[in-house]
Amino acid sequence: MGYLPVQWSWPTRAATFRCDPSRTYLERSELKRLLFVAMAGALTFATVYGFAASLNLNTDSLGAARTVVAACQAGALTATYTTTYSSSAPGYQVGTVTVNGLTSGCYSKAYKVTLANGSDTSLGETTGTTPATGTSFAVVFSPAVSASAVGAINVVISG
Repeated sequence: MGYLPVQWSWPTRAATFRCDPSRTYLERSELKRLLFVAMAGALTFATVYGFAASLNLNTDSLGAARTVVAACQAGALTATYTTTYSSSAPGYQVGTVTVNGLTSGCYSKAYKVTLANGSDTSLGETTGTTPATGTSFAVVFSPAVSASAVGAINVVISG
C-alpha cells in the first residue's frame, strides 16, 4: 500500500475585519431612542395608574365612575319619566322623573337626578333631598328637556 502525497499550503493573506464607526454610532442612537420611548411609556403608565388609584369611590358616595352603587339600600331603584307635548318647543318634553324602590335606608338623603343623552352628556340636572317616608319621589325638571334627546336617567343618592 502506498501513500499519496498531500499538498498543504498556509493562507497567504490574513482575514480582515472592517470597523465602521458611523454604523456603531447609529446603533447607539437607535438604542438611546428606544430606551427613551420605553421610559416615557413607563412614566405615562405610572402617572395614569396613580391618578386612577386616587379616585374616591366608596359605599357612601360616588366620586367618578358610571356604575351602580348600593350605598343606602340593597334593592335597585327604578326611574321613569312622563312626557308632555309642547307646541312651543315643538315636540314632547320630559318635565317629571319618578324614582321608585326607595327604602328606609335612603330616607332624608341628598339626591341628584340627571337626564343625559346617549353619549352621557347632561341635558338637565335636579338636586334635592329624598323624602322621610314612602317608596317613591318625583323630581321636576325646569326647564323641561326634549324627550327625543334623553338616552339615560342617572340617579345618585349620597350621604
